[in-house]
Amino acid sequence: MSNILIKPIITEKSTKLGEKLNRYAFRVDREANRLQIKKAVETAYNVKVEDVNTAVIPGKLKVRQTKQGIARGMKPAYKKAYVTLKEGQEIDFYGTV
Repeated sequence: MSNILIKPIITEKSTKLGEKLNRYAFRVDREANRLQIKKAVETAYNVKVEDVNTAVIPGKLKVRQTKQGIARGMKPAYKKAYVTLKEGQEIDFYGTV
């Protein structure tokens, strides 16, 4: 179950979603479905999940100039899940920082 959630996505956009809409973003396993993601979040963070939306982010081509010439590569594709929590629920990623 723990290998479904890879890591939370903590950006300005996802932080605003968490504050305004009670929605949090996670990077998840590409093979995981919505029910598995819901169960994983509920057990990992001890919250009640209302809704799960997923998106597969395609890989991107990266090119940079080096001393040896042009280096080309790909950033891998990954799956992102937006999890909406029920009213009154909250996830604290920062803890007591």
